[in-house]
Amino acid sequence: MSDLLGVAVLGAGHMGADHVRRIGDTVGGARVVAVADPDTARAEAAVAGREDVSVHRDAVAAVDAPGVAAVLVASPEGAHEEALLAACERGLPVLCEKPLTPDSVSALRVVEAEARRGRRLIQVGFMRRYDTEYAALKRLLGSGQLGRALLLHCRHRNVASPPHFTSSMLISSSVSHEIDAARWLLGQEITAVTVLRPTPSAGAPQGLLDPQLVLFETSGGAVVDVEVFVNSGFGYEVQCEAVCERGSARLGDAHTMVVRSGGRAHEEVAQDYLVRFADAYDREVRAWVAAAREGRVTGPSAWDGYAAAVVAEAGVEALRTGGRVTVAMPERPALYGAVDVREASGAPSA
Repeated sequence: MSDLLGVAVLGAGHMGADHVRRIGDTVGGARVVAVADPDTARAEAAVAGREDVSVHRDAVAAVDAPGVAAVLVASPEGAHEEALLAACERGLPVLCEKPLTPDSVSALRVVEAEARRGRRLIQVGFMRRYDTEYAALKRLLGSGQLGRALLLHCRHRNVASPPHFTSSMLISSSVSHEIDAARWLLGQEITAVTVLRPTPSAGAPQGLLDPQLVLFETSGGAVVDVEVFVNSGFGYEVQCEAVCERGSARLGDAHTMVVRSGGRAHEEVAQDYLVRFADAYDREVRAWVAAAREGRVTGPSAWDGYAAAVVAEAGVEALRTGGRVTVAMPERPALYGAVDVREASGAPSA
């Protein structure tokens, strides 16, 4: 057991409990040695039947528990900064579920703390980068086969929003995935945001502006539109189509089981993200564990988490004002390398 990466999982809710299961049953090379949650009964339930796992009310206590060599943050976003700063101070690799922190100011503090260590320690949980369809689209765009990407059409639909969901959270929580996916797929930064608000659906809670159409402009001249509809009522659905100079490519049409009976066909639709992206989560955590065991960190960086926060805040401002809001992004620290616009734009390499 000593050769396994000892992981502290912070947060034992829906996401955290699923990661405890994933590390224990699916991902090789690691084991959960500590779990923290203010609701210790929930933490106990998450690790029921697993041996030698300490349970803590306090996140930092779990980080300092014996055997911890890496940290997985799945707690509510308001608790992320403390946990990330504690992990950075101890030089521990971290996989942090998005968002990195609740806002760009605190996210920048985390970026600066990591930079002071002089090496990457944090991977942000933008799991779409590990989805097979998204990865295939990334490779296709990067090959230049279709030429330069001109447009991305995206859809992000949920069955129903949680009780605490606000109109701004459609952007800061849901569309944050499209923010990262667009930056990654295109190899470009988002430079401006506009939000259009149709008359809310009758299925949306009172006062919730749902759906919304979010428009991004990018540094490479592409335009991205995102339909976000968190009370669609029928299922969890994510789609993305890249329209390029010499063709287009679309993901998200892959179906689950289709049942034909009695002269009718019935198609199953995933009901939440843990179903739709189950394989992506497995790949993400497996890659994180493998890198951490070798003393490396790969995947979406703390800077990617910070960039998503900056763009999301511009989007929330665009939602509030009804206008076009430019994105003010500071200079990218050398620790995180340079953005290569050619990477997925179809432009020839120098």
